[in-house]
Amino acid sequence: MAEIFGRELVPWRPIRELDEAFDEMERTFEEIFGRPFYPVAWRRSPAVRAWSPPLEVYEKEEEYVVKAELPGMKKEEIDISLVGDTLTIKGERKAEEEVKKESYHLCERCYGSFERSLSLPTEVDAAKVEAKYENGVLEIKLPKVPEAKPKKLEIKVK
Repeated sequence: MAEIFGRELVPWRPIRELDEAFDEMERTFEEIFGRPFYPVAWRRSPAVRAWSPPLEVYEKEEEYVVKAELPGMKKEEIDISLVGDTLTIKGERKAEEEVKKESYHLCERCYGSFERSLSLPTEVDAAKVEAKYENGVLEIKLPKVPEAKPKKLEIKVK
């Protein structure tokens, strides 16, 4: 379990868990019998797999930083919103070209719509939020409001 800002984050991804279980079953079958459980041509098509971009969230003294991996997407396909203490990133990754389901031999890339929301532990200055997208990585900097910044206290010795 990951702990971010003193809160536990445990995303539930049932499709991913099923995919991992299926992949493990396939590996075991191949180890025992020396061949795949299903012929390669029967493996999943992109329509079957859901996806959610992985995030990295950390805190600096003056701001929170959120990074999301969104390879193959254009910035116009990504929507970012901040409502209260909730940051939401959503969009849709589309297949580059249309391929018929029966033409697939293997597809491990995922496509489709996604939406990720994070509750921030303190208030941020919405007017100063910055986002940049470069090489498939979205980086959002969320400056803390002055009251939320940790204050350093000087210790006086007598």
